[in-house]
Amino acid sequence: MNTLMILSGGAAQGAGSNAVFIIGYVLFLVLIVYFLFVKPSKKQRKEQEDLMASIKPGDTIMTTSGFYGTVIGMDEDTVIVEFGNNKNCRIPMHKKAIAEVEKPEAAYKEDEEEKSSKKVGKKKED
Repeated sequence: MNTLMILSGGAAQGAGSNAVFIIGYVLFLVLIVYFLFVKPSKKQRKEQEDLMASIKPGDTIMTTSGFYGTVIGMDEDTVIVEFGNNKNCRIPMHKKAIAEVEKPEAAYKEDEEEKSSKKVGKKKED
């Protein structure tokens, strides 16, 4: 009878450690899923919201379908975009269809940097 009690006591301890291991393993998997899928998607959603909030008339945009245009008017959810040099090609579209925004100031700064780097390059050649 002593051997039966010893065996049953050992089985109870083994079952307890198995339960702790399984719970720990499940928690580990949940943390991996959170850090690989949930957290990056929250970050991307916040960046998209910030992008939509920063859009102003005069900004150059690229749509999700790859068209480039200039914002000429805005509502809460709708943006009127002018595509190309044709003043008659003005299309209202949803803000969520905007993939990238380029501010006019950023384009001006890039042009200035390119000009200054070309001037420096010419001086070195002389």
